[in-house]
Amino acid sequence: MIPWWQNAQKPVWILIFGIILLLISFVLSLCIGSTFISPSTAIQALFNPDLLNLEHILVTTTRLSRSVIALVVGGCLAVAGCLMQALTRNPLASPSIFGINAGATFSIIVCSMFFQLDSMQQYMGAALLGAFVAGAMVYAIGTMGTGRFNPIRIVLAGAAITALFGSFTQALLVIDQEGLDSILFWLAGSVANRQLDTLVTLLPYIGVALIGAFLLSKPINILMAGDEISKGLGQRTALVQMVMGLAITVLAGCAVAMAGNIVFVGLIVPHIVRKLMSTSIAHEWLIPGCMVFGALLLLIADMVARVIIFPQEIPIGVMTAFLGAPLFIYLIRRGMRHG
Repeated sequence: MIPWWQNAQKPVWILIFGIILLLISFVLSLCIGSTFISPSTAIQALFNPDLLNLEHILVTTTRLSRSVIALVVGGCLAVAGCLMQALTRNPLASPSIFGINAGATFSIIVCSMFFQLDSMQQYMGAALLGAFVAGAMVYAIGTMGTGRFNPIRIVLAGAAITALFGSFTQALLVIDQEGLDSILFWLAGSVANRQLDTLVTLLPYIGVALIGAFLLSKPINILMAGDEISKGLGQRTALVQMVMGLAITVLAGCAVAMAGNIVFVGLIVPHIVRKLMSTSIAHEWLIPGCMVFGALLLLIADMVARVIIFPQEIPIGVMTAFLGAPLFIYLIRRGMRHG
């Protein structure tokens, strides 16, 4: 196996290019909205805010928080998707297959019906609870009997848990549709009306999960060669798989807690990064690439969602599906031609 650093020239340039695009998109995200603000004014609002300037106030109180949260959520979902595809060895896997999105959504619906959720922190707590319960159920079912991790069984268990929680959610929405109207926009996915305080609460967990994902890069490369080879090389395969599953649950659960049900980011971004860098790229480059391009995709989707039917706003989850589906079909068709 060729060490990842010996074939790093192309990934480095792709990563630098992605970071530059991300910085440009971040500034544009501060500018675009109901009122267009010039880039110079937006940058000045960040580094030298004037509390009497309405444009500065708009940037610092509204657009900054939604841009930062879109950036973090996109990175989390993309890395979770990358880990999920490696864990199941399935290029069509995404965090939703783990049942995390469905579990978080169901938990929020239940808590909204039986408890009074008055703050975004309470919504996030309910979402995280549901995400961890769903992830634990999928892992327990996937290892039931043999006690060993089975990628195929995990995918089937995730599909079953997703269908189960999804049907329960639909039933509750039908029973109490009027009482749950206030969270329907959240369920479709949105980074609007979010405050940075919500991110600060989850940032330690996200940071630990991202660091853990990068530290797992080399074991994941070995794991991709197969269980027998990885065990033959002395790797503790079960432990690596369990930690990967925990990282997926934390990253996807935090993303759903902050922004609701956003699809296609975790599925499409790993494929984009592999196409840009190399199909055989090591996870030492793939994971940072997914962080950057996942954040970039969600920032762009959020900007388009703000203006496409102005003055109304499309939920960002709808926008990612609209942008992601054609791109994914294109990548599949191109891969089939080259295959």
